[in-house]
Amino acid sequence: MNQTPNTTAGLAVAPYTPPTHMGRDASPSGQPLRARPLMRRYEVAHLTPAQNIEDFTKIAPAMPVFENAFAAFGRGAILRTKSGMMAVEDLLPGDKVLTDHGYQTLLWHGTMSIVPGARNPRPEIGTMTRITADALGLGRPAPDLVLGPAARMLHRSPATRLLTGTDTALVPVRDFIDGNQLIELRPIAPVHCYQLGFAEHACVNVNGIDVETLHPGPAHAIGLGPDLLPHLTAMFPHMRQLADFGPLTAPRLRKADLDLVMAA
Repeated sequence: MNQTPNTTAGLAVAPYTPPTHMGRDASPSGQPLRARPLMRRYEVAHLTPAQNIEDFTKIAPAMPVFENAFAAFGRGAILRTKSGMMAVEDLLPGDKVLTDHGYQTLLWHGTMSIVPGARNPRPEIGTMTRITADALGLGRPAPDLVLGPAARMLHRSPATRLLTGTDTALVPVRDFIDGNQLIELRPIAPVHCYQLGFAEHACVNVNGIDVETLHPGPAHAIGLGPDLLPHLTAMFPHMRQLADFGPLTAPRLRKADLDLVMAA
């Protein structure tokens, strides 16, 4: 009989036998084995080829390549659709959402929880980022915008052209935290993060800020072995394979890279 993993507010750890070494399982010979990974609950709603909405929940590793695909938008982020302005949590697969490539059909809607006090491999996964009104210019954002720990926004900088030959790059929002206009939040209760997937990688304007949509990264750079790769691809039933995500709409950079170029 299958056993449901033990869960705690969005995180799960698979059942295991008592280890002989802290954090590790023991083999019959008494030798320590590889530590079991921390697991997390991920929720997905997607549009089928028959234009039906299906949803499922999966327990999968709490690894960056998984978490980064879900942790972009905070509750209350407002996007423009053909039906009017809507909050990210209210969007459903099939909605027509305005992107930088025009209106696109939402194919995939992912959700995960940020849990205070949870044992995260990356401490930043327990945080959110608030961008205060007008922090990046008039109406950017308006009103305040709360984004998840994996959010990247479209950033324009002279250094971007020097590094990539393009005018803009996708930079983690966390890189801009200054404690004044961009503030790290540590929720005191579980909160949801969201991400949106379309037929092609795009940016959506959220409260006046351009934020990237779902793209797990180039297939050659994901770095998962044959044991974990099927678990990742199963998260994205709207794509046949990871290569179908296509090219990034803009290169991904870190703010530190841009700062180094500007300081040179």
